[in-house]
Formats: sequence, structure tokens, C-alpha cells
Amino acid sequence: MCFFGKVDMDNYIVLDLEWNQSPNGREHSNKDLPFEIIEIGAIKLNSRLETVDEFHRVIKPTVYKKIHFKVHEVVQIGIWELKKKGVPFVDAINDFFEFCEMDNKQKKKILCTWGNLDLVELQRNMKFYNVENKFEYPFFYYDLQKLFNIKFQNAQQERIPLERAVNMLNIEVERPFHHAFDDACYTVKVMQRMDFFSVSEYYSLDYYRVPRNADEEIYLHFSGYSKFVSTLFDTKEEAISDKHNSDLICDRCNRMLKKKIRWFSTNQRNYYCIGICPEHGYVKGKIRVRKSDDKYYVIKTTKVVDAAVFEEVREKYEESRKKRLIKSKRKSLNNLGDI
Repeated sequence: MCFFGKVDMDNYIVLDLEWNQSPNGREHSNKDLPFEIIEIGAIKLNSRLETVDEFHRVIKPTVYKKIHFKVHEVVQIGIWELKKKGVPFVDAINDFFEFCEMDNKQKKKILCTWGNLDLVELQRNMKFYNVENKFEYPFFYYDLQKLFNIKFQNAQQERIPLERAVNMLNIEVERPFHHAFDDACYTVKVMQRMDFFSVSEYYSLDYYRVPRNADEEIYLHFSGYSKFVSTLFDTKEEAISDKHNSDLICDRCNRMLKKKIRWFSTNQRNYYCIGICPEHGYVKGKIRVRKSDDKYYVIKTTKVVDAAVFEEVREKYEESRKKRLIKSKRKSLNNLGDI
């Protein structure tokens, strides 16, 4: 079992990537490398969010020898420039690890990105090129885009683009967007101006590597909710039905709860339930089923909620129950028709 609590970091590594994809469409993609990284930009900050070092590499492509037209529209970089200025990915990532001081276990550091995609693609590229994954497991990082939403209470819960965040904070635009190093610079400025430390308890967990056994399962406690990440199961049904995964525990007092509304689903991906804690009242559970290679795992969150949220979940449950009844009746009628 793995637990993680808030710690003070000596270094923050603000990372941004640009990547290319098959110029001939998804059906012609390399299934092991759908997105090939073509640029890495990063800035190292100290504990006071002051810049102490910078990193930039352009990467020579080996899988996709032409730039996808949409990628070219966004990043404005040509294949000739990548071939002329680029270095092999293996050299670039090893230089990046040295920049991060990954071998220095005495110096704490955490990666920061705008969004939750860069680290997945970085590790996918590392696996493709057989580069050792030196990131710690579990791999925690800061998704600054998520923290920006929390800080500025974005009611729509949309993913705010970096350029919009820069404008919202009245940060002067001095360089183009959609270049890895330039975007890393803007991300640093947003991080410095958004009062980062007021929301720094809301770290994120990377799901590229997931628990391989029960001992590696992950339990996280945040202000207002808890999260659990299970080990792998052969089927989705096994993952959902596992008692350890389906138990509901109060995120405040760790009490095992009796369910007032049992687990149900509206889309076969997200499952909900409501329990009653004698001390803290209604507790909502949510399970997301995810796939890793050919196996399944669950991400379960629990949080204390008010009566209004309980009513929302109850209404969803009733709608789901009615749909199941209608589906069951249709199936019975179809079976009668076959007799």
C-alpha cells in the first residue's frame, strides 16, 4: 500500500512538449508510438519559484518523416528544421534526466505541466526507445491547468488553454505560443502569479504506470476527498465486483460505510454510490474504470457531500433503474418472439 502526503520540494521542473503524429492519418500510425516527441522545453525553479536553470532540445524524428499538417499549423516547425537541429530522442531524454538531477536522491523535485498529457507521451516515447523510466513510482506531479481551475473556480470545469490563462492574469505576451520552451516560460509565469502555494496540496498522480499487485495500490488523501487506485484485473467485471474496490469508506474518519444507494452506472465507465457516515453524513463514491494494455483497474474517489448532491445521485440512480427495466422488458419481449 502506498501513501503520499504534502512535502516541500527543493526544485520544480516545469515541462512542456511538442509532438508529431502520422501525416497520413490515424490508421497509418505506429501503434506503439502514435505521438512522436519533436521538442522538449523545461525550466527549473527553486522552492521560491525562482528560475535556476533552463533546458531545450529539438528532436530528430525517426518514425514520422513528415509533419502532420495540423501540427505544422500549430507549432510552425518544418521537418527540415527538425532534421538539421534535432538530436536523437535517447540523447535528449538522458540530457533531460541529468538536468532534473534524477540520480540525486537527496534533492527533492517534482514535475509541473500544463495539462495531463505530456507525461504520458513522454513515458510512451521512453518505452518505445527502451529508455529506463527514472521517474519515481508512484509518479506524482502538478497539473497546473487543473490547479488554475481550482484557484479561479472554473464552474464549467473546462480545460483552460495556457494562452487564455496568460491573458486572464495580464501576463505580457513576449514570445509565440506552441513552442515547448516558450510555453514552459509562460507556464512558469502563470505558476508564479496564480498564488500556486494556496492550491499546492492538490497534486496529481500519473497513470501511465499502475499498481501491479495489492502492495502497490495507492491511497491518497486530499482536502475534501480521498482517492484509491487498484491493482490490475483481467476483466472489467472482476475489477468492479472486487470487494476491496467496491467498499465505501468515509474520507474523513476511515469508517466502513453502509450503502444507502448501491453502486450503479449510467455509461459503463463511471459508477456511483452513496453511503451514510454516522458522524459526517452522506458520502459519495465514484469509480472510474480504466484500461492498461489488456487489463483493467479502478480509480475510486470518496467525499462527504450535502443533501443536494445526494438528491442528484438518487435521481441518476432512478433514471438508470428505469433504463434497466425498459431494457429488460424489451429483451423479454424479443425472447417471446423467438418462441
